[in-house]
Amino acid sequence: MKRCFEGIGLQCLLKNGNVVATQPPKYLLIFDFDETIINENSDDSVLWALPGKQLPESIRQTYREGFYNEYMQRVLKYMGDQGVKMADFKAVYENIPLSPGMSGLFQFLSKQQDHFEIILMSDANMFGIECALKAAGTYSLFRKIFSNPSGFDKRGYFTLGPYHSHNCPRCPANMCKRKILTEYLADRAQEGARFERVFYVGDGANDFCPSLAMKFTDVAFPRKGYPMHQLILEMEKSQPGKYQAAVVPWDSAVEVCSYLQEILKKKC
Repeated sequence: MKRCFEGIGLQCLLKNGNVVATQPPKYLLIFDFDETIINENSDDSVLWALPGKQLPESIRQTYREGFYNEYMQRVLKYMGDQGVKMADFKAVYENIPLSPGMSGLFQFLSKQQDHFEIILMSDANMFGIECALKAAGTYSLFRKIFSNPSGFDKRGYFTLGPYHSHNCPRCPANMCKRKILTEYLADRAQEGARFERVFYVGDGANDFCPSLAMKFTDVAFPRKGYPMHQLILEMEKSQPGKYQAAVVPWDSAVEVCSYLQEILKKKC
């Protein structure tokens, strides 16, 4: 027989007539950053720190498909040449708005840390993510953040590097989130963490790849109308049954929050 403690949702059992508390379930909840946690692409947002608010065509034309990280390195060098400093970048990151409903979702998660282990995987950069999350008061919710290394050199220029190398044909050269996810799950398993379910909240094409590693018990939350959602719909149409995770599209993170709340209620 299962019951739960009123108000705190702890799963419990009746043993010999006595209530015995058990460990709450552990879920892994994964977030993307750009256009998921925040409502903009932070690489576009930082251009507002430029004196002219935009890049010259000569820089924009250097972009190559699959090599966005290298392109951003050139963008940041140009911004350094134009006198953009750390304080300018920091101010931009701290003022990027959260996506609709995201603040409420984080408030809910802050009260459910026994149930959810939360990580972030992003092709943005560590400095920008830390600035934005700390400004929003949500940095401490994340057990781990996976993103491209970044910092400021002796000149005060914002520098960016690739996260890792990989052989995935789907992903940009500097980051495969599926590789990050599978390695994280393996590492946590060695540490004794066994996740009952995995939840993934994202929007981009590079969020589709890690979601392919998810099982039928897991849930993908793609932002409605964004590349991750479109790629899932295309696979479900062209290869029915191949995409295993349940799919719950969202316009507002309120929808994600409501779904997770229902999951916890069902555990009781």
